[in-house]
Amino acid sequence: MQDMKFQRLLWIILPLALFFNNCADVLDMAPDGNMQMDEVLSDPNKVEALLNSCYNNIPQKGFTYWFYENLPIAASDDAYTSYEAADDPITGIYSDANSASSHHMRDAYDGHGGGNNDYWIRSWQQIRLCTQFIELIDESAVNRETDRGRFKAEARVLRAFFYMELIKWFGKVPILEATVPFDADFSTMTRSSVYDVAKFIASDCDAALTEPNLPWRIDHQDDAMRVTKALALALKTKAMLFAASPLHNEGEDHWEEAYTTAKDAVAKLKANGYELFTKTTQPAVYGTGPGAALRQLVSQNADYSATPRDKETIFQIRSGGLFVWHIGYIGSNMPNTYKCGASPTQELVDAFETIDGQPILNLEKPYLDEKHLQPNYNASNTLYDPNNPYANRDPRFDETVLHNGSTIVFDSKTVEIETFIGGAHAPNFDITDKSFSRTGYYPTKMVTPGASGNNQINSSNWKYYRLGETLLDLAEAAAEAGHLNDARAAANEVRARSGMPDLPASLSQEELILRIRNERRVELAWEEQRYFDLRRWQKPTGNLSETCKWFTAMVITKKNDGGFSYTRQNVSSSSRGGWQNRDLLLPLPLEEAATLEAVTGQKWQNTGW
Repeated sequence: MQDMKFQRLLWIILPLALFFNNCADVLDMAPDGNMQMDEVLSDPNKVEALLNSCYNNIPQKGFTYWFYENLPIAASDDAYTSYEAADDPITGIYSDANSASSHHMRDAYDGHGGGNNDYWIRSWQQIRLCTQFIELIDESAVNRETDRGRFKAEARVLRAFFYMELIKWFGKVPILEATVPFDADFSTMTRSSVYDVAKFIASDCDAALTEPNLPWRIDHQDDAMRVTKALALALKTKAMLFAASPLHNEGEDHWEEAYTTAKDAVAKLKANGYELFTKTTQPAVYGTGPGAALRQLVSQNADYSATPRDKETIFQIRSGGLFVWHIGYIGSNMPNTYKCGASPTQELVDAFETIDGQPILNLEKPYLDEKHLQPNYNASNTLYDPNNPYANRDPRFDETVLHNGSTIVFDSKTVEIETFIGGAHAPNFDITDKSFSRTGYYPTKMVTPGASGNNQINSSNWKYYRLGETLLDLAEAAAEAGHLNDARAAANEVRARSGMPDLPASLSQEELILRIRNERRVELAWEEQRYFDLRRWQKPTGNLSETCKWFTAMVITKKNDGGFSYTRQNVSSSSRGGWQNRDLLLPLPLEEAATLEAVTGQKWQNTGW
């Protein structure tokens, strides 16, 4: 039995996907399985197909998860799902029905065909393929000699990408710099620190950055999803941000290094044509308000051109990943809709400042009680009115959240959202009814406004990295390292896009860190960042009880005079799962961890699993 388990481990670390078909578009080539390796390496087209295999298994995002639920968003404090069916992964997450052998986040279907242990197995498969390609390309046939360097650089950036995915989900992992033979001695294999993995990611990215034939930007549709020098910089920045964060830093202070890495990345990105998308090119669709540009950026594909409209997006997947078909949009039994899905929480709504730049709540202690029913209001905020809570808010609020009084165009008609009791879109706390929000809010950030019909599909591409995110990575690292002016400047650049005032120069370091963390939440809402931010900000002994245990909805009553009264209510009478210490990282697959522990004599499984 032990030999069988070890053989399974070998198949994880040593996948044999080596043989590929010809195809006119290199990124569409698929495995064949009928050729010998020397046949592949002697044919330039098949070498390109081998590179294509390195692009496989990039995780799908948006609403392509099993049963159209965006799991990392629904499992963060930004959202609560409308529907908890017995066989839904999100139900398993909320009820803590997870183990190392079966975990609803780690093993969820995400558009690739499902299967167990997907994040773990797929990432290692791709790392193996990238490493193999790096080792073989120097002696392989290529159509143009300039291809050789570019192909190797692409494989290095892709290897860095998949190592970054492993860090995000699992923390420490082994560093495999070379392909591992079947008869290797695994007894000395160890899980490297996140810092060491981040340095390995940086070394791959630095090598790619020196390659003259690796472009800064993809300018033709045929090369869609190819990696670039820009992605290498974004990955370096992200890896060091994680390495410096409390969950992963092992008591070491890496913030200065994270800061210098991010500052260098932002400077080089800007020097090579990357900039924030600050003005909508479709005012008839997105309006002319200060939040319009961000809404267009996240709900439309980046274009491939030498002079693109969107100069902010760094890396997007090749084909539609958002897949909004009124799934995760309005639901509410409106025509041609299917389900509501994850909906914004009152906690997310509370994160949006008023237009004068003042937080609604005291960010150090947002709530006075465990269940979040007693908001701890910011005494310096004079614009927020609990009896008129949606007025005078950060413009990004209306571009992210549908609330009572919002308007949308649906079925060629203007519809006003009614989330008050008895209204057309009122919340329903019945977990068996998938059509209505359980929070009193609906998401709108990823939806193109103003569609003429009621089958409002948005299949735009998921954007993994964009300059706005990297700027906020810089802002956080700078604040943590004590470079407060640089931290404010980076955050203010992002805020200015949406018409928000600068962060005050009078903020202390601790206050500035809290403001930048909140800025990340607002700017990157619904982009799968919050799930990881909440975790990496915790110490290894911490948990998510303050943020991910209790959640609130807004229950609105319409008064006789036409006004409204607002009452906070818990979404559920019981706490939601997924907040314990063990939930800071996903478990390694049970059998793989057990086998590695038996072979190495060292602990491999993450704490609590």
